[in-house]
Amino acid sequence: MRQARMRGAAARWPALLVTLCALLVPAAAQGAGRCGEHLWCDRSLSPEQRAELLLGALSADEKYGLMGGDDGSGFTVPDRNSGRSDGVARLDVPPLTFQDGPAGIRQGFGANQRAATALPAPLGLAASFDPALARRAGALVGREARARGADVLLGPTVNIARVPQAGRTFEGYGEDPFLTGRLAVGWIRGLQSTGVIANVKHYAANSQETNRLTIDSVIDERTLREIYLPHFEAAVREGRSGTVMSAYNRVNGPFSGASRELLTDVLRRDFGFRGFVLSDFFAGGDTVGSANGGQSLELPATSYFAPDRLRAAVAAGQISPATIDGLVGDVLRVMFRFGVFDRAAFPADGPIDVAAHAREARRLAERQLVLLKNDRRLLPLDTRRLRTLAVVGPAADTYRAGGGSSFVKPFASVTVLEGLRRRARGVRVRHDDGQDVARAAAVARRADAAVVAVSVESGEFADRPCLALDCAPATGTQDALVRAVLAANPRTVVLLQSPGPVLMPWADDARAIVEAFYPGQQGGHAIASVLFGDANPSARLPVSYPRQAQDRPAAAPEQFPGVGGRSLFSEGVLVGYRHYDARRLSPRFPFGHGLSYSSFRHRDVRIRPAGSGARVSLSVQNSGRRDGAEVVQLYLGLPQPRAGVTQPPKALKAFGRVALRAGERRRVTLELPERAFSYWDVRRNRWTVARGCYRVMVGASSRDIRLRGVIARGGAVCGG
Repeated sequence: MRQARMRGAAARWPALLVTLCALLVPAAAQGAGRCGEHLWCDRSLSPEQRAELLLGALSADEKYGLMGGDDGSGFTVPDRNSGRSDGVARLDVPPLTFQDGPAGIRQGFGANQRAATALPAPLGLAASFDPALARRAGALVGREARARGADVLLGPTVNIARVPQAGRTFEGYGEDPFLTGRLAVGWIRGLQSTGVIANVKHYAANSQETNRLTIDSVIDERTLREIYLPHFEAAVREGRSGTVMSAYNRVNGPFSGASRELLTDVLRRDFGFRGFVLSDFFAGGDTVGSANGGQSLELPATSYFAPDRLRAAVAAGQISPATIDGLVGDVLRVMFRFGVFDRAAFPADGPIDVAAHAREARRLAERQLVLLKNDRRLLPLDTRRLRTLAVVGPAADTYRAGGGSSFVKPFASVTVLEGLRRRARGVRVRHDDGQDVARAAAVARRADAAVVAVSVESGEFADRPCLALDCAPATGTQDALVRAVLAANPRTVVLLQSPGPVLMPWADDARAIVEAFYPGQQGGHAIASVLFGDANPSARLPVSYPRQAQDRPAAAPEQFPGVGGRSLFSEGVLVGYRHYDARRLSPRFPFGHGLSYSSFRHRDVRIRPAGSGARVSLSVQNSGRRDGAEVVQLYLGLPQPRAGVTQPPKALKAFGRVALRAGERRRVTLELPERAFSYWDVRRNRWTVARGCYRVMVGASSRDIRLRGVIARGGAVCGG
């Protein structure tokens, strides 16, 4: 129990005694940063020991002051971070500064926002299926966060794309919890390698912007454990994220930030989390419920954690002093773990290598573009065979990025048109904005090839009203533009810049389709590199694209956007591709899909026991003429353990990205731990491996299965 986490004798030491003891600490053992000369400044002690000592010196009011932000001025003042917690000057406890940043640092809003390196949207990063790439992205963001004085970076966002039209789909890592967890761990490790503390968000079952401040996510225990929590577990167990942000929404009644079940029983007890939980900004909660639930810090300013409210609740016996010590101790322990006391404050305006970071942003963007379709090898374009190239559409000459707290004001940006013009040397590039469909079609007709660039805007605060490119157009639609250009020139590439799945009623008529998501400030260069073949695409869809709106998951009103303030997660574990498989629906483009300018062969699958799990290996050969990379995906089909327990036809359990030279063959090994074979047994309240035959499916997407096998568990006898 939370209240049982007593702080021992140190919590009862008079502050005077602690101060006198500090005089006995040798000067060489004390910190030279902001810590001063106190007992807890001894770096030879563990973060836990140092936090215990400091707790004993803090007054009750000082502890209350450490549980809230100082104000909300970071939203309007350009040289301030997004939030700051109070420190205690008397004891040299520094404040903590917080900054937004899933796709790069955001400091200020609107005209007050400072520039930073704008990376591709996290959904695009997920399309790389590459945790190492995520680590590089996290490290870049961490370097810039340090240069802007941030101790804590509010990211990554790991919420599952339950409904494809959710406003912040682009800000997360897609529809699959395993993929999300792998990317999150990589990103967190990269960020925290710079000394900046990660804040994984938004915990938990946060899947929409509509009524987000009050909506109650009504969800069963198994679905919560299997779909909406595994990536948070990975983030804190493997990524060792220093902090977690509670979500705005309620979960089965209580606000997320006041849910003892989520914050104490699951996060701390089951996942072993040793960091602290902070609120989403201005999120709902209450003094007693949030404190006893396990939330340590309210941002950006205090409301329910105002010192007078905490003082009154403690005096009334509604919150115990031990609970306050536990919450404040969590914050202090993280600060000691990351050296916040032992270093000078990060500079508010430190150096950033803008040019080097721009080059890295371009490399990241090249790796996240998904080649959805390439009939008759229209791509890559060849400047030796092109005299004219038409570039049309409203998204061709405009920088596209997701809106809200993840929006990054770029140092400089390259549009699609700029990127293509710079790359298409010796080719005449003709541009039309596409506002007049007939005129745009005429421009395309007179060119040797065409690129029609279309996009969808999305962001925080609102969900998309539909999945079409244009939901309520005043005049014309982008779909009409695409159809007209395709009819005018069959050598047309459709280029999407979208926040996630969109409907493509013209897809059958298009020879080439590329999904760029929101590619960041170097998107124009990256797109040109892929279209002209300087970079060989290898990304895969982290979300499924439906053929028609009624096919999408959670389509019933009571599921999304909810009825009567409640969103029913009645689809259970059938989220994303699990939904399409179980309902036997054919998506337009399935989860895991993505093409290359190379081709790859999968052969000779071997399955061997490995401890309590299994090891699956296969031979992968690049059978094409170009060097490239393949993403091998391993799905398991779990047996039904008993009547009434729905299992999806398949679930992603392992993947590996392998770079191969033309003609090269390599053996790829994928590990399956015991957890990969487990489901959440609500009767036993734990992960359980059912007896039966587990189908092994290895391929290039959730619908492109090339090798199959079977694994017997629990003494079952299975066929070959």
